[in-house]
Amino acid sequence: MASRLILVRHGQTDYNFSGRIQGASDIPLNETGLAQARAVGESLSADESVVAVYSSPLGRAKSTAEAVAAPHGLEVMSDARLRERGFGDWEGLTRDEIEKGWPFEFALWRAGVSSVLEKARVEHRADVARRFDAACREFSARHESGTVVVVAHGAAISLGLAAMIGAGEGDFRGLASMDNCHRAVVEVMRRSEGAGWVRLTSLNLPPDFAAAQ
Repeated sequence: MASRLILVRHGQTDYNFSGRIQGASDIPLNETGLAQARAVGESLSADESVVAVYSSPLGRAKSTAEAVAAPHGLEVMSDARLRERGFGDWEGLTRDEIEKGWPFEFALWRAGVSSVLEKARVEHRADVARRFDAACREFSARHESGTVVVVAHGAAISLGLAAMIGAGEGDFRGLASMDNCHRAVVEVMRRSEGAGWVRLTSLNLPPDFAAAQ
């Protein structure tokens, strides 16, 4: 079983820059995001414990993952369970646009009532948490030792991480979404069944962006 996992959020996209919801939309990294990906790749390049790099299949995550994997001579392994939370009809919109076009649903969404979002085809938080948690458990079990890097998305990581540390499947809101190309580090505990199978040791840890300019 791998001794730890590093969860990395992808680099910046134009949707990130303009405050638009991406969800399952396949938006590529912009120039800033490419530089951020290089930075996080360089930050992890000296970590000789890295044995595998997994990624969401969306291009912004895969491009970031490739920058992490290259210094270690590793191939990026894609897993659909790491994709971002799907936001259905809201993808491509800003929060102001959602509030204007969907005022009732927006109010309930902000209040944490996720069951009303089916009209907009928004994926349930619990479903995201469960699929991300299951993928990371599998990755950890697949590797006998070392560090596994998982490159994914803001909402997917925060929801999945809450489930991984035993804080609930979608109902815990105590973890903010990480910034672009920042990372969380978790130590794997030897009991892999049930909730709380990892210990969170770092959250929203930045790379050295200046070194990658």
